[in-house]
Amino acid sequence: MSSSRLSHTPNASDGSRTEPIVFIVDDDMSVRESLEMLIASAGWQPEAFASAQAFLDCPRRDVPSCLVLDVGLPDLNGLDLQQRVVDERPEMPIIFVTGYGDVPMTVRAMKAGAVEFLTKPFNGNALLNAISQAIEKSRVVLRCAAEMRALQSDYESLSRREREVMALVVSGLLNKQVGGELHISEITVKTHRGHVMRKMKAGSLPDLVNMAARLRLPPVRTKVTHSGPALISGFTSAAVSTRDKHSEGSI
Repeated sequence: MSSSRLSHTPNASDGSRTEPIVFIVDDDMSVRESLEMLIASAGWQPEAFASAQAFLDCPRRDVPSCLVLDVGLPDLNGLDLQQRVVDERPEMPIIFVTGYGDVPMTVRAMKAGAVEFLTKPFNGNALLNAISQAIEKSRVVLRCAAEMRALQSDYESLSRREREVMALVVSGLLNKQVGGELHISEITVKTHRGHVMRKMKAGSLPDLVNMAARLRLPPVRTKVTHSGPALISGFTSAAVSTRDKHSEGSI
């Protein structure tokens, strides 16, 4: 590994309150110590392990992270550990560093999502650049997961009737049609719809449609037909936006 002075500086303005962690799994103590010093010098928190099992026994942390991983390990090899991480810790990108490697091994690692595959001795800047990319990917995955949890929480806060109204509205029905489906007045539909928009924090109907798509809400069957079968599979945001402007001016 190159001992030249490194100019890399991690991004400290990401809004995260917890320092990113760079996990290291390598059975060579000298390599682990060298990597720890390099990573710490760049401003990240290193945590090193001598085996795959020792790493797997480490509690999962909900912070941006990545894994610097050797291929040849005494228990579970690096490629097999990669598959475990992909399945169990998708927010943790992997960078391989190995004393030996061939084309099939590299291809397998990269196809499984590795950020980089470096052969020892490697340039320190190359590793730090790969770590920076991996940390950013981890940050994005964690942010998306947090947003999805918040969206699911908002949806769970809806009453049964509000969920029914939401399902029909995002399917493209007007308030009057929703009322006919649920045997309630149009005024009542508007009230429930307003509650849905507020609880879901939706700024517009297209926003609500997109939220329903992210939640993968199932399509609904209605008595109203739109020049086709009664099963409404969903509306595009553009279609809803156009219809909303001309036919559904108020919430």
